[in-house]
Amino acid sequence: MSLTVKQDWNPGAYARFRGLRLRPALDLLAQVGDLPDGDVVDLGCGDGAVAGALAERFSGRRLIGVDASPAMLDQAQGYDVKLKADIAQWRPDASPALIFSNAALQWLPDHPSLLPRLVGFLPLGGVLAAQMPRQHAAPSHRFLRDIAQTMFPDRFDFRLWKAPVATATDYWQALAPLGEVQAWETEYVQRLDPVAQGHPVRAFTGSTAMRPFLDKLSEQEAASFTTAYDEALGAAYPLLPDGAALMPFRRVFLVFKTTFDNSDTD
Repeated sequence: MSLTVKQDWNPGAYARFRGLRLRPALDLLAQVGDLPDGDVVDLGCGDGAVAGALAERFSGRRLIGVDASPAMLDQAQGYDVKLKADIAQWRPDASPALIFSNAALQWLPDHPSLLPRLVGFLPLGGVLAAQMPRQHAAPSHRFLRDIAQTMFPDRFDFRLWKAPVATATDYWQALAPLGEVQAWETEYVQRLDPVAQGHPVRAFTGSTAMRPFLDKLSEQEAASFTTAYDEALGAAYPLLPDGAALMPFRRVFLVFKTTFDNSDTD
């Protein structure tokens, strides 16, 4: 089954872990080299966490933020243009120098079609730089699927489920025929601060990975589901003496550079 988010994003809950979510974006940005003329697009920009870094790095270029969430776009600052659009269907008016996507493409299906489509918008020397969580096998995300299917089999069936994010090797092999590719994976050991209620890992996933599950549950069901999830997390991520928890988090990165003019914006 596929999981989609029905309700709009909560910018406040998402921004609580801005520092942890920003570091991978900065690591990705550090690997982007020279660019041809053109705009910089922050695809799936959210609340604009990366806008400042992009604007500083590429001063003088038009910075465009694209996102499907009105609430997130309302909070986003620092863009010359903000566009509300489904990023799966988005296409630029003119070939951008850089399409930058921080933790957004994992929400979209069919990456073997999506990524070639995105790089097809780039001019010669244009760059696609993307970072996505690859956490689906970790307890933080696996427990969501296992508990939901056990407690609510009428609404959740993951027997044919396929992980939305592939390996770095897979992305390299898919994009190498189209240009130059860098691809790698990094596991960040995140220290999550103590929380007043529940487990620290649940506080982190509650604004992202957990949302599609809660969308399908009533208030009472959501409370039971959350309790079971907290208990499972306690065993997988033991609390430190101060109540914090360590959460290893794996992310996959790719930087693609077009080596011939294949832009398709007509």
